[in-house]
Amino acid sequence: MRVKKDAEGIFDVVTTQPNRKTKQRDALREVLERADRPLSIPELLEAASKRVDGLGVATVYRAVGALLQDGWIEAVEIPGEPARYERSNKEHHHHFQCQRCDRVFDIAGCMENLRKLVPPKFRINAHSVTLYGVCANCGQRASMA
Repeated sequence: MRVKKDAEGIFDVVTTQPNRKTKQRDALREVLERADRPLSIPELLEAASKRVDGLGVATVYRAVGALLQDGWIEAVEIPGEPARYERSNKEHHHHFQCQRCDRVFDIAGCMENLRKLVPPKFRINAHSVTLYGVCANCGQRASMA
């Protein structure tokens, strides 16, 4: 048996068979495969519930924990926000968070010339960039109001 906390330490994942195939995990895998952006637990629950009747939030948390443990997904950490989850097989990229709807979107590629920002004799081990603003959908709704 393995016990693991998620990135926020909100819940413990207790699993004896992380690779176990279930219809709930299959539904979550399908949702995450088709998603074009990182999804929160409530978003995963809503989308997967359309595929599996009676899916509960505790089951989603357990399945996400198992998928994290398997390395099939990874957490997208944005300061002050609950984690979102996306496939771990994506190329290096960054994120954009809409300040109106709170959804997070992938941004392809990376910032150019990032090394120029680093002080002399410093070494970068990793980086994460999140841009904040208003997504196209929210911006369009605001212009129509």
